[in-house]
Amino acid sequence: MKPYETEYKIYQVNAFSDTLFNGNPACVVPLKEWLPDELLLKIAKENAVSETAYFIEHKDYFHLRWFTPDIEMDLCGHATLATAHIIKSELNYKDKIKFRSLSGDLSVHCKEDLYELNLPSRKPESAELPNEIKLALSIQPEYVLKSRDYFLVYNKEQDIKALKIDRSSFDKINLGYGGVIVTAQGDNVDFVSRFFTPQATILEDPVTGSAHCSLIPYWAAILSKNELIAHQCSERGGTLYCEYKGKRSIISGKAITYSKGLFRI
Repeated sequence: MKPYETEYKIYQVNAFSDTLFNGNPACVVPLKEWLPDELLLKIAKENAVSETAYFIEHKDYFHLRWFTPDIEMDLCGHATLATAHIIKSELNYKDKIKFRSLSGDLSVHCKEDLYELNLPSRKPESAELPNEIKLALSIQPEYVLKSRDYFLVYNKEQDIKALKIDRSSFDKINLGYGGVIVTAQGDNVDFVSRFFTPQATILEDPVTGSAHCSLIPYWAAILSKNELIAHQCSERGGTLYCEYKGKRSIISGKAITYSKGLFRI
């Protein structure tokens, strides 16, 4: 049997929650140099969570990449927050953390128990809903828009909670990096949402930071307010504190480390 060659640290973090078994789990792997993309994807599959973040520390920034069990992503909010949490807690960074990524320069401010993500806004525009998605929805939306993701607006929070997806139709469409956001005005928060990805190993993402790059500008305009509180009402659930700043959307949340370990390849 081939001997193990190199040992790597790995952390699992629950993002957008300070409670174990809630929020969105992400794995975080520090690297000294990039491994082959095929191997990064295999590690993400083995981790079996929605996102694995890999980072390399440079002099004044961190190079950050995100992988689902299926593809490399162009942006992932919850795994960025999880990475910032590990950099703060394990590498003792205290204030601003700068990242370079496929979505350009990103930053996270560490504010006591909150991590403030500065991400690009992606304002959704009116669109037609593909038939594969329409047939997959147990409840039809009132409005259909699109940015990176399809963006479906419903009348009430209960519609979002009750919605079911028929994968036999849903998985017939390939949206690349994108997925499907469903959203409505909240009963006890400004807005709620859920997020689904066709053809993905994990259909529903528990808490989706990148989706809020579209949710924030939309609800800021609808509600005529730039500071909002959001809840992603998946089974695990998560709370996001949001601020709209035009071309940038600020998303803040908490995080807690679930596990630390090592793997060898």
